[in-house]
Amino acid sequence: MPPLISLRGARLGFGGPPLFSDVDLHVSAGDRIALVGRNGSGKSTLLRVLAGQVALDGGQRIVSPKARVVYLPQEPDLSGFRLARDAVLAALPPELAHEPWRVEVALSDVGLPGDRAVHTLSGGELRRAALARMWVCDPDVVLLDEPTNHLDVTTIEWLEEALAGHRAGLVVVSHDRRFLQRLSKTTLWLERGELHRTEKGFAHFEEWSAKLLEEEAAARHKLDRLIAEETRWSREGISARRTRNQGRLRRLHALRAERAEQRKRSGAARLTADTGESSGKIVIEATGLSKAFGDRPIVSQLDMTIMRGDRVGIVGANGAGKTTLLRLLTGDLEPDGGSVRHGTRLTPVFFDQHRATLDPDATLRDVLCVAGTDTVMVHDQPRHVAGYLQDFLFQGGDARRPVKSLSGGERARLLLARELKAPGNLLILDEPTNDLDLETLDLLEEVLGDYGGTLLIVSHDRDFLDRLVTSTLVHEGPGRWTEYAGGYSDYLAQRPTMEVRAPVMGELGSMDTDPPDEGRSGRRKRAKTKLSYAEQRQYDSLPAAMETLSGEIERLEAALADPDLYQRDRRAFDRQTARLDDARSELEVAEERWLELEMLREELEGG
Repeated sequence: MPPLISLRGARLGFGGPPLFSDVDLHVSAGDRIALVGRNGSGKSTLLRVLAGQVALDGGQRIVSPKARVVYLPQEPDLSGFRLARDAVLAALPPELAHEPWRVEVALSDVGLPGDRAVHTLSGGELRRAALARMWVCDPDVVLLDEPTNHLDVTTIEWLEEALAGHRAGLVVVSHDRRFLQRLSKTTLWLERGELHRTEKGFAHFEEWSAKLLEEEAAARHKLDRLIAEETRWSREGISARRTRNQGRLRRLHALRAERAEQRKRSGAARLTADTGESSGKIVIEATGLSKAFGDRPIVSQLDMTIMRGDRVGIVGANGAGKTTLLRLLTGDLEPDGGSVRHGTRLTPVFFDQHRATLDPDATLRDVLCVAGTDTVMVHDQPRHVAGYLQDFLFQGGDARRPVKSLSGGERARLLLARELKAPGNLLILDEPTNDLDLETLDLLEEVLGDYGGTLLIVSHDRDFLDRLVTSTLVHEGPGRWTEYAGGYSDYLAQRPTMEVRAPVMGELGSMDTDPPDEGRSGRRKRAKTKLSYAEQRQYDSLPAAMETLSGEIERLEAALADPDLYQRDRRAFDRQTARLDDARSELEVAEERWLELEMLREELEGG
């Protein structure tokens, strides 16, 4: 299949050493590519090059004519739009402008009301809006940078299904192992400026990358031995053979230059956590614990005992109240009813998902060191800040950098460095995996696996939970939390049978009517006996979109019925009048399309 995007001999360095060079990469329809590498290796930059947002220093970027390439950055910026609907409508390509119902369908699929003001959206809701913008384009190539950040587990699983069923080529950067394993068929590893490729999914990455490193180490050892032999010869014999062996001497210098050019693999993060003094046998005991905000219950009559050494994972949809539950259990928030009793000798350490406890104007040294010194007290032992920072993949000279200059991953590593240097027997982690690269995540898992204290972990990372927790506390309805033994996979095996909403987002890009003999996918038209999969999905989803539009029309008509609105707020009157016209037109288009599909369905089933 011909590529939709190609990079040939791509090189980029931002004026310094190449971030990557001589990169050849091709993305075709149906490709499922995982792009991995440590923080700072250039993964996000390579995605932006593919998206056409960063110009190359050398090489070529070639895009197939009419190919629609959609890029979802780590931090979607929708600040230029007033409503979520405006943001999605702006992404609709001109060639699909006659199908405005796609906007309402996309918003419905991501579970986001179109009339929500953009400035009120949470991180997870912003990402949902960005996903709706992505799918409404009917993309040919999808470039995703950490798409699972700030999404709850249910939405992540739904997104997996949507992507798995879509025809577009996919390149994804993610720290979510389960997500990559589920989707990828090819793995690219960006390491020290070189792009390595294997035609295997991410599930094989560890074995493959270890083999590459072993081969590299063997080659380096062979080169070192050759340099040693040539050096010995040069010292012992060059004076006698100076004239006729200048070529061999030049070869020695070339080998040394080659060795110097080889980038040494940077050190791995070395993380340790001290449990300090042991807590009592019972760490937290909740009895009839209840909390509500207005008429919305967060926790209702929760009875739970957490013992010393327990590792409890907390899972729920965005907005379910996971952080509120943590605050109740730790005593940071008063309950409306019931009680929380804490054991003796508790020393809690809290890892904040928003990194809000880091002063943006402070330097890394300010964050870590005893005031006015370059000394970090790590488990009551002094260490120089430069050496301690290197344990967390920083350079020694980074000690004077301000926090505001750090990337999301660097902030996460700095917060880990700060929190893990202090002794504590109750470690509370709220979404600790956001922005961590896979290597740092592996080491964090290793440290937490050896941790002797008690863990409370809020996370959407299913693999992370499976590797660490002894029980999983799951939100199962308003105020209702149920504890299951084991990790997330164990919870899935134990949970009651429930109806799961079928993912439809992945099919939004395939809402064509009967295709010609050779459509964009190159499939031949066949005799039909029922609606196609895409048509059936569209048929099923259009009623919800029409209901949403009808409700919006009713609200707008009610607002415009106010006789004083024109005098009181001329802009609001004009805006709502224009939107009412658009909504009526969109509803008419959606109704006509649904009727077409209904007639086609009856014809096929009747035939």
